[in-house]
Amino acid sequence: MKLEEIKEIARQHNIKVGKLKKAELVRAIQMAEGNDACFESGRSADCGQQACLLRSDCNL
Repeated sequence: MKLEEIKEIARQHNIKVGKLKKAELVRAIQMAEGNDACFESGRSADCGQQACLLRSDCNL
């Protein structure tokens, strides 16, 4: 997913985008959705969040 798309999702969750990097935005979105903030943490294989909107961008 492109950064602008991620920023738009973040805005929809009332997350202040500012100068946050992609990974920081994704983790903030994950937390806002009630998920573990596991993006780019090395635990994507066992995070259990198969329905995560940004799963395709995870480092599997």
